[in-house]
Amino acid sequence: MAKYSDEFKVMIVREYLAGLLGYKRLAEKYKIKSTTQIKNWVLVYKEYGVEGLFRKESNEVYSVQFKLDVLSFIKRTGASLTETALHFGLTNPPMISSWNKKFLEGGAEALDQPRGRPAMFDKAKNVKSTQLTSKDEMTREQKLERENELLRLEVAYLKKLKAFQMDPDGYLERHKQRYHSNSRINSD
Repeated sequence: MAKYSDEFKVMIVREYLAGLLGYKRLAEKYKIKSTTQIKNWVLVYKEYGVEGLFRKESNEVYSVQFKLDVLSFIKRTGASLTETALHFGLTNPPMISSWNKKFLEGGAEALDQPRGRPAMFDKAKNVKSTQLTSKDEMTREQKLERENELLRLEVAYLKKLKAFQMDPDGYLERHKQRYHSNSRINSD
């Protein structure tokens, strides 16, 4: 998406409000790809004045609860992204679409993931990690072995579940003898 200067936004909004040209003609005149951008600027201007157009995209981090409240508001009211952004004081309506996509793909946990790349480790942290004692390495190794075992169990379970879902009767028939022998052992 193209970035436009604050002065340019104010000029477009004032030209629209003067009634000389509509959204479509302004977009054509100034080579703006979408009339939606101009509509958003006009709505922000009407709601917050010139200062609303001067708001910069901030690196503000919103809480998961806030994001859920915004998405819930859209669902309850059927408001558009722009109306919702104005209601919650957000300057970037497409950001709400991004939150909704993340929520649909991964639930509330996905809304908690930080943006961008993780920070690089300091050299001091790297040096410290290489100076671990053998006891610490063993603990780490044990944790990794435990994680591997749990993953193996999960894969085995999913394979059996898939086999059962594909042919429940055949699966039970193949494993019938095993279940009967186990039940006899438990009943003695």
